[in-house]
Amino acid sequence: MSQPKLFTPIRVGDMMLSHRVILAPLTRFRADDEHVHHEIAVEYYSQRATTPGTLLISEAVLVSPEAGGYDNVPGIWNERQIAAWKKVVDAVHKRGSYIFLQLWAIGRAADPRVLEKEGYSYVSSSPSLLERPGYPNVTPRELSKSEIKQYVENYARAARNAVYEAGFDGVEIHAANGYLIDQFNQDVCNKRTDEYGGSVENRTRFTFEVLEAVVKEVGAKRAGIRFSPWTKFQGMRMENPIPTFAYLVSEIAQRYSDLAYLHFIEPVASGSTGAEDESRDMDSITGTFNSNDFARLIWQPRPFFSAGGFKPESAFVEAETKDTCVVIGRYFISNVGAMISYRNADLNKRQIARFARATPSRNTSFTLQPRYLLHRWPRGCKRLYRLPTSGTLKRMGRI
Repeated sequence: MSQPKLFTPIRVGDMMLSHRVILAPLTRFRADDEHVHHEIAVEYYSQRATTPGTLLISEAVLVSPEAGGYDNVPGIWNERQIAAWKKVVDAVHKRGSYIFLQLWAIGRAADPRVLEKEGYSYVSSSPSLLERPGYPNVTPRELSKSEIKQYVENYARAARNAVYEAGFDGVEIHAANGYLIDQFNQDVCNKRTDEYGGSVENRTRFTFEVLEAVVKEVGAKRAGIRFSPWTKFQGMRMENPIPTFAYLVSEIAQRYSDLAYLHFIEPVASGSTGAEDESRDMDSITGTFNSNDFARLIWQPRPFFSAGGFKPESAFVEAETKDTCVVIGRYFISNVGAMISYRNADLNKRQIARFARATPSRNTSFTLQPRYLLHRWPRGCKRLYRLPTSGTLKRMGRI
């Protein structure tokens, strides 16, 4: 029996991954009030690196203080933050696995009250209001050209801190889900009339300036980028996103052909919740379902990461039929040690059953306690590290 493609090695940048299941970037809100991660992060990431050759993508990490607007999310701009991340990276590398840091600027998706408390402005690509329940209806200020240039420098410095100071294997630029870079790319938010707005070339200018600065700092093989053409999360979703995102992929393929990977969120997923939304519906003009296949075709045969809405069974199909790396969030985070060692071909049935039986459970995730830095593990959760016996699998009807 041949090995399922999901469990076959693949080269991504300078890394040789042992399988194609990637830990998704998952915001945890576990840093302290100075955006420095607690020791909990060392345990959290190292436990999800138990299978050597696994790639983890970190939670979103602020590139600078002005890029923020959420409490208790980590940063990477000062020595204390870098030192905390270095402990995480060392723990992951000790397991024989890899980790990329996700570079993040929030823009209009921020909480204006948090920015005011920390002494920074509420900004976006243009003064486009984002109405959200529970948040004040404040219109963001348009970033000036000089501020845009400063953000580009912030991304570059954050990439340098991540790779050369903290030791990350690379960085992923977060250009998805309605955060700052996405606010420039999509015309539903970007109403600028200068060289950063209007045409697709202008709207994507900020993206390419950030990407160029990051690649210049750490190299293309240590960089990836994440997009979400279809989601309506945080006020996004262009009427027809394909021309803009096809242009982005085509230009990246030409300018940075050895970029480590592209990371796309599938139409079925909606923002941070992973909930299904109507963006999966059939397009009334083309009569086809929305899909990221246009990006795959442009980018192939380079590594393509696909995230959003995957269950274990669909992850196997995705890897087999589209030669894709599957980015898993809830199933990975809530089942510690979900990836297993697969040394022999005769273990294939057990590999599939072990992965397919996993069900997202908050009881096996870190549990929020009164002072967010505390956590607990439920009794017996370490059993998740062990492959079930053949007798157990038969009783479950899995083999």
